[in-house]
Amino acid sequence: MEAKLKKVLHLKDAVAVGLGAIIGAGIFVVTGVAAGVAGPAFLIGLLIAGIVASFNAISSAQLAAVYPQSGGTYEYGYRLLNPVLGFSAGWMFLLSKLSAAGIVAIGFGSYFHQLVPHLPPLVYSVASIILLTLANLAGIQKAGTINTGIVLITLLTLVYFIISGIGTLKPQNFVPFAPFGMKGIAQSAAILFFAFTGYARIATLAEEVVEPRKTIPRAVIITILTAIVLYAGVSFIAVGTVGSQAMAHSRSPLQLASDSMKFPGINLVITLGASTAMLGVLLSQILGISRMLLAMGRRRDLPAFFERIHRKTSVPHTGILFTAVVILLITLLGNFEFVVRAATFTILLYYSITNLSAIKQPREQQLYGKVIPVLGLAGCLAMSVSLPLNVIVSGIVLLGVGFGVRYLVKKLSPTS
Repeated sequence: MEAKLKKVLHLKDAVAVGLGAIIGAGIFVVTGVAAGVAGPAFLIGLLIAGIVASFNAISSAQLAAVYPQSGGTYEYGYRLLNPVLGFSAGWMFLLSKLSAAGIVAIGFGSYFHQLVPHLPPLVYSVASIILLTLANLAGIQKAGTINTGIVLITLLTLVYFIISGIGTLKPQNFVPFAPFGMKGIAQSAAILFFAFTGYARIATLAEEVVEPRKTIPRAVIITILTAIVLYAGVSFIAVGTVGSQAMAHSRSPLQLASDSMKFPGINLVITLGASTAMLGVLLSQILGISRMLLAMGRRRDLPAFFERIHRKTSVPHTGILFTAVVILLITLLGNFEFVVRAATFTILLYYSITNLSAIKQPREQQLYGKVIPVLGLAGCLAMSVSLPLNVIVSGIVLLGVGFGVRYLVKKLSPTS
């Protein structure tokens, strides 16, 4: 009898997976970048990014409720649009998440080294990849439990940061509020949009969610609303404490802000939170990438061995091991700047295909109508206008490489 994925993820597990994917480098690093392009008005950009991300999240939830298979937008693109758009979504997901996972692993090593400076950061990075790979191989239930614990620690550290910073707010740090005008706000929205995109991991794992039609829409909406409130609270405190200029010139804006706070152990708490946030993102990346490889292996868009599922643990073990090896290579060699540069294009393409799929759904399957995905698609297209030409060209080149790989796999596959 063929091994299958097990439905074991409940609402709290699905929410934890989504939050683990969202609360990472975005909140600890990208807020500083956004502050640099918009000043304190990046708080408005944050809300705009959250609204557009919410439209995309609702489209993802609507689709995953009806098509609860591994692969997320890859699957929807195939079923509702055409194989070209379906494959494009899957390939772009793999590229962006694999490159991001390597960067996150490097980030974890850097932060954890500050807590335990006995070994080089790279050793901690490699150890995190190995340990989280073993957690994934042990089964989705065990990986989900570990992820929930990691996310809980991260959330508690950020709540502590907000409480610690209330007494250090300075009104003058919000003036001038929008030194770079609407253009700066729009740029900050585009930057921060990518910080919210982890909720799609819930849809990618849909095949392992209990009662997906009910659980996934709830999990996605709870995840995105929690993330928006948390990002807004943390960002408001950080700006009010040290100002947007100081945030813009720091690679760790939250640590910089915590230096000005008087609460006991706040610096240690933020470093711990950053470490667990990176772990949460890395764990969710391995989960999501391995399920995408499984889905693409089933359709022979990638080699068939990716569809193997372990009989005992019911996880796609080949995909997990392949994912770990690639992330290890990226971590050891340093990030692939060419791939990373194109990540913005890949994410916007992925969510454009999500919204197009939701628009094409039959009316009886639509939980929220066509207005939400139309607005989501419009938001993605509006943000893509601000992308530099070299980013778009890089993304198109990588997509071309993907179709070359697909052609070879189809040609060599005995079942094609």
